[in-house]
Amino acid sequence: MIVENVRPEYYAEMLDVWENSVRATHDFITEDDIAFFKPIIIEQAFPAVTLKCVKSDCGSILGFVGVHDSKIEMLFVLNEARGRGIGKVLLEHAIEHLHANKVDVNEQNPQATRFYERMGFKVTSRSPFDDMGKPFPILHMTL
Repeated sequence: MIVENVRPEYYAEMLDVWENSVRATHDFITEDDIAFFKPIIIEQAFPAVTLKCVKSDCGSILGFVGVHDSKIEMLFVLNEARGRGIGKVLLEHAIEHLHANKVDVNEQNPQATRFYERMGFKVTSRSPFDDMGKPFPILHMTL
């Protein structure tokens, strides 16, 4: 798998990957939450991080990672592509090339917590709310 740079013209497709992944793994997120977060992600979050992606053989985005100041701000994989090592490749790239060593994970997404723990991250603290003040407890993890 090749990890590529992301260009702004990929943002719409990446937002689709984000939504697909969130619907598959974040059962605590409502339709209103998705509608709330979508414009923030495409207009503010994507431009604020270093983004890398993995594409399929036909060129569609299967997953992406975003890093800022050694923190993984986002890592999402298309639900249909989960279990193929895409998340691991993206995470290893973020650690090795973007010097990532921190991540925040929704406590209500135990699959993500287990994934990061398998990759060497440990929970260092917990916040009862996310960065937007929504009642989604966050686990702060470090390598």
